[in-house]
Formats: sequence, C-alpha cells, structure tokens
Amino acid sequence: MLCRQLMDLPGPRWKRGKDGKDFAALAAANPMSMIVAELQASLRDSKPVAILSGDGKDAVLAVGAHQAALLNRAAFGRAVQNSGDEKQWFHLGPEEMFFLCHALRCITVEAENKKQMGEGELWDLLTSTSEPFPEMYKAYEHLRLKNWVVRSGLQYGADFVAYRHHPALVHSEFAVIVVPEGKMFGARCGRMKVWPDLLCALRASGSVAKTLLFLTISTQNCELRSSDCLEQLIVHERMINRWIPQQWREQQDKPRREEANRDEQRQKQCREKAIREEQEDTRIA
Repeated sequence: MLCRQLMDLPGPRWKRGKDGKDFAALAAANPMSMIVAELQASLRDSKPVAILSGDGKDAVLAVGAHQAALLNRAAFGRAVQNSGDEKQWFHLGPEEMFFLCHALRCITVEAENKKQMGEGELWDLLTSTSEPFPEMYKAYEHLRLKNWVVRSGLQYGADFVAYRHHPALVHSEFAVIVVPEGKMFGARCGRMKVWPDLLCALRASGSVAKTLLFLTISTQNCELRSSDCLEQLIVHERMINRWIPQQWREQQDKPRREEANRDEQRQKQCREKAIREEQEDTRIA
C-alpha cells in the first residue's frame, strides 16, 4: 500500500465531445474558481432563499435563468423539473446548502414555516439530523475551496467523489473517505481502523478507476456545538494506492527499457549512415 499527498496528482481523464471538442482546453479557459466567483456575486445581488425540507436534511432553492446556468456550471445541486414557473428550482444537499450559506454567504435559509434561520440555528439542525455532519461538511468545504467539484460518493462506496472540473467535462479522480480523529467525534473515530475495511475501500475505488483519498479530520480541543469549530478542524490528505509487486517492478524497469530502446535506435541510425556512406563511396569509385 502506498500513501501520497494530494499534490502528487495523476493526470485527469478528460472526456471528449461528439465533435472531438477538447474539454481540457474548455476547462482551462473557464476555471472553476471564476465560475464560483461569478455565481457568488450573482446570488449575493439577488439574495435568494433556500427552503428547508420537512426533515431538515436538504433544501430547494429558486433562482432565475442566469443563476440556474451558473449553478449548473459550478455543479451545485441538481435541477428540479417544474412547469409553469418563471423560477428554476434546485435541490441542495446539506453540505451544498451550508457551503453556500456559510462559506460563500450568498443565500439565506428558511424553514417550511417561512422562519429565517440563522447560521447557528442551521448548524444545530443539520448536526441533529446527521451526527457526522461536522466532519463531512469540513471535508466538503476543504475540497470545494480548492476548486474541486464534490458530489456524493455513495454509489462508489465512498463519502464523496471529487472532480477536477464539471462532471460533464472530466471523470472523477478520487473516491473520498472522511476519517475523523479525536475524542470529540466519539465512536465515529473507528472508521478504517482494520485492514479488511481499508482493502475493501481500495478494491472498490480501483474497480471504478478512482484513487482512494482519505481526508482525516482532527483537532486538539474543539467542541462541535457551533460552526465556530470549523476553523479549528484540521484536514490531512492522503492518497492510497495498492502496491502490486509486478507493476512496481515494471515501473522500476521502465527507465532501463527506454534507455535500451534509445541505444538500439542510435545503433540503427549509425548502421544506416555507414551503409549510405559505403554506397556513396562505391558510386564515386
């Protein structure tokens, strides 16, 4: 098993359009940071309100056509089909909702009874409906602030999957598992503590061509009762790959094979040059 830092990234697997359009160039011309900044400015101007669902685990957000396009480009939420309404509706998961409210500060949130919820009230609600919300949100925010697109990883046996840009342009690179550490997280600290769990996660991520990324969330002294704890939570990144001896030997032998091929090409060129010179001398004689 090999552990690496997130900065040691393999190349992304860009998709290609039906007309052969280069999506890598398209993404480079439209960086996610600029799209999110434009979305943030637009939402701040219009001050949209997200309405919580009955169980308080997610919300719907009504926006205009321009903002809907920006939400789609930034890969926030999922569009909800509706008819006969000028507004376009988006379903937001708990991490997405709190990120737009807390990190970008570009939406407000209301309960079903139209009561506006402050950030503290919203935090209390989300942590009461989902005990792991603090570490899950911290992991989501950590990746989003690095301009990765983050989606649910449930279908891949992970907490999240991370994309370098919009999912329509590139395949996800990482299956993300969030691992809390510290007494304040209680029994949730037992994740990935035994080899079978780790090996299962490695095989699951490898079978769908994704690298397993552990985000360890830790802190020395921090109460999870308010969103103030987010500033004290520390995120450690680790990419984990299976160590396969045959592949390792092939990688070790690759420079030697390449050098041998170059030597063979040089010798071939020398022989061809000698033959040409000999033929030229014969013709002159």
